[in-house]
Amino acid sequence: MNIESPAPSNHCHVALRAGFASSGKPVFETLPARAVGPGCYELTGSPGMVEGCAAGDLLRVDADGVFQVERRGPNLCIQAFGEPPFDVESLESLISAFVPLGGLVEAPADRQFIVVTMPAAAGFPAVEAVMEMWAAGVSVPVEWGFSNVFGPDGEPLNWWQASEA
Repeated sequence: MNIESPAPSNHCHVALRAGFASSGKPVFETLPARAVGPGCYELTGSPGMVEGCAAGDLLRVDADGVFQVERRGPNLCIQAFGEPPFDVESLESLISAFVPLGGLVEAPADRQFIVVTMPAAAGFPAVEAVMEMWAAGVSVPVEWGFSNVFGPDGEPLNWWQASEA
């Protein structure tokens, strides 16, 4: 399930399966991408619901939205969820906190979640410090985590170590 632009620039959107609704129907997240070949896309934005990838990753995507990472890009993806949704001030404070580290902070209009795309080179301690300080000052309960750092078994994927060498 891919939505491709007819523009010659290869910019498009790709629908990745995020999971299943309680009805059993698949749930998709549509992300900006660049088509690089049949069924192969480079993400140009990080996901807010899908786990296992970030902007800059090269993915092979099946027709049902299931994907495999063919090549890791240089970015971490951090997803944050608040209940109730985040207010504008919370979003703006996180944007300001990540500016010095070169991070991109995004959220949908309803602010149900926040996505941070951060160069892995910034380092985990710096990212964790910003997220922990921010979460402590937000007026809603926050859950946050790295969405492309751990595998299904909870073990670190360690892909960022290859880029450090």
